[in-house]
Amino acid sequence: MKKTIIIAFQVLAITLVGCQNTNEQDSNHLQHTSETAQTMYTCSMHPEVMKDKPGNCPICGMTLVKKEMSNKRLNGVELESLLKPTNEFVISKIPVTTIQKREEQIEIEALGNIAYDTREVGSISSRVAGRIEKLYVRFRYQKITNGQRILDIYSPELMTAQQNLLFLLKNDPNNIAFIQAAKERLLLIGMSSQQLQQVIKNGQPSLTIAVYSNYSGHIHESANVGKMNAETREMKDISLITEELSLKEGMYVQKGQSIFTVYNPNHSWVVLDIYGENQALIKKGNPVNITPETAPEKIFRASIDFIEPFYRKENKTLTARVYFDNSTLKIPIGSQVKATIFGNSRDADWLPKDAVVSLGLDKVVFKKSDGGFKAHKIATGIIYQNNIQVLSGISATDSVALNAQYLMDSESFIKIKN
Repeated sequence: MKKTIIIAFQVLAITLVGCQNTNEQDSNHLQHTSETAQTMYTCSMHPEVMKDKPGNCPICGMTLVKKEMSNKRLNGVELESLLKPTNEFVISKIPVTTIQKREEQIEIEALGNIAYDTREVGSISSRVAGRIEKLYVRFRYQKITNGQRILDIYSPELMTAQQNLLFLLKNDPNNIAFIQAAKERLLLIGMSSQQLQQVIKNGQPSLTIAVYSNYSGHIHESANVGKMNAETREMKDISLITEELSLKEGMYVQKGQSIFTVYNPNHSWVVLDIYGENQALIKKGNPVNITPETAPEKIFRASIDFIEPFYRKENKTLTARVYFDNSTLKIPIGSQVKATIFGNSRDADWLPKDAVVSLGLDKVVFKKSDGGFKAHKIATGIIYQNNIQVLSGISATDSVALNAQYLMDSESFIKIKN
């Protein structure tokens, strides 16, 4: 009996030792498994990708980075929050910012060029039909002055009017009314007072009538004259400005035809291109500092005189004109300029531009809420430098993500609703 009891105790002891060893092995295996599970690899751009070994991201191909997993419970984060789509809720600890209410002195940089002031354009036309006997200008953009002789025209109409006057003076000198009417007719068709007196003094008609310029500036061919050589014009380029005129001696002109156009370089516009985001900031009368690139030392100050009510086809920008007196500056027409436009000060609510995501017509921020960020639609105004004006949607007490683009998942976020 004693022997049986001793054997039973020995068996029990062996069993207890074996269970203890098994428990220790299981504990060690669980600990090893836990330690192994704590080392994972993920993508910095796509954190949803998790691998237990190094490699590349299956979405973007970037090298996976090591991520230490923790068994600690996430404080304040519910599973429900983690499972929400990114267009509703995002878990992140990125920096936040709030609305800043302040007054900004608006300064807008713009580029442009120097152009003729079209208000100072003059036209030289023929008052009679006839043939060009003598042409005194030879090339486009030739500089002329007020009173300069431009061309001589032979006109049968002019010749007849002179002969009528001379006939009256010789055969009916007492007919003052008819003689005065004949003189006025000659003056109306373009003869100067000096020419008229010379005809009366010599008693002989003048074969030609001189056409004088009433303007000073650069001479251009009129559009009507340009049609004479339209096919040639289409095949040429800017070299036209130094080529000879298509108008030649011996050509005929019509009564009332505009022959030349005169542009005065002393009265010029600065034509500035205003891009879309700055158009709301520009008003007529805003002061401007202009720096010509051809003469940086000739900085001058002016103001915006006119804003064109249409977009220019070639650059899709709004154009503002600045009038200035170029008689002393002598800046060449066509020169490039840089401008600083001083807009009106704005007392408004501002956010950093990076805190707002543009979805076309909608603007969105990520507002901090319950340990994460929730997408929120706002109304915005002007954009100035790195700031954007907030009109409505959030208050000064709301915190929003400083870098909204970082939180955006473009595939799901595009479907955001209010």
